[in-house]
Amino acid sequence: MSTYNFHGSTPARYEPGAELDLEALTRLADGLAEALRTEYPVLAGHGEVIQDELAQAVEDGYPPNRGRIRSALEAVSIGAMAGTGSLAYTQQLMNALGL
Repeated sequence: MSTYNFHGSTPARYEPGAELDLEALTRLADGLAEALRTEYPVLAGHGEVIQDELAQAVEDGYPPNRGRIRSALEAVSIGAMAGTGSLAYTQQLMNALGL
C-alpha cells in the first residue's frame, strides 16, 4: 500500500478509522495528568508531555506527535500499578490513539 495521499503530494500515513477527536483525547490526557499528580507524582511529567502534545496539535491543526505520546504512555504503563486510575487512563489513551 502506498503511503502517499492521492489528493495532494504530501506524504500521509495510513490511519484506519476516523479522524482523531482531539477534544476527547485532551479530556483523557487531563484525567491522566490529574491521576498521576495524585497517585504517582514522580510520573506527572509524562502526563504533562501528553497534554502539551495534544495542545500543540489543536493549535497547529496537525495530528499529535504519536511517538512522544507513545513514549510517555509506555513510561506510565511501566510505573503504574494495575487497578489505578493512571493505568486506566493510559490504556484508554493507547486505545484511542491506536498504539
